[in-house]
Amino acid sequence: MSITSAIVLFAMIWFLAFLTIIPIRLKTQGDVGTVVEGTHSSSPEVHNLKKKAWITTGVTIVVWGLIAGTILSGVISVRDIDSWMFQRMGPPGSTY
Repeated sequence: MSITSAIVLFAMIWFLAFLTIIPIRLKTQGDVGTVVEGTHSSSPEVHNLKKKAWITTGVTIVVWGLIAGTILSGVISVRDIDSWMFQRMGPPGSTY
């Protein structure tokens, strides 16, 4: 895995985790009871994005480490995934 692949993998996992973590413990204006004129009651009042970004970074480091370790160790290769799902690559050493 190249450095670019590692960075892209980290970014993809980070954004996926962040978008999953954002709604957790979200307090809306309707929950708090202070709906601002011209907004929906479901608009966020308190969402602590900085704290959630740090939590996301911690979760991402762990998940990225597991995935990158699996890729670099060779336990699962692209050929393995192809043989389980698509059967397009043929046996090892074959060419098209």
